[in-house]
Amino acid sequence: MNIETVGLGAPIIVLIMAVVTLTTRWGGVFVMSFVPISYRVKQFISAMSGSVLVALLTPMALEGDTSARLALLTTALIMLVWKKPLPAIAAGILMAAVSRQF
Repeated sequence: MNIETVGLGAPIIVLIMAVVTLTTRWGGVFVMSFVPISYRVKQFISAMSGSVLVALLTPMALEGDTSARLALLTTALIMLVWKKPLPAIAAGILMAAVSRQF
């Protein structure tokens, strides 16, 4: 299926993506309303968020440019030292921006 991106094509694509996003989010909440939240389920949800983060960052670490690797390294080091995610993320973004200027 092809949708032209001229005229009303782009807004239609955005609308379709919004509907799919809302359906998956609401569907997940609906399905989880039938699952009792036990200790094991809490552990699974906690581990799942970390594994998604690793799945997103690993390709950048392996195939990214030097700036991306410096940003990841900076973020990891700041997180290990301060144990606060917001300053670590800000430092990583700043490192990527500075290293890409040179």
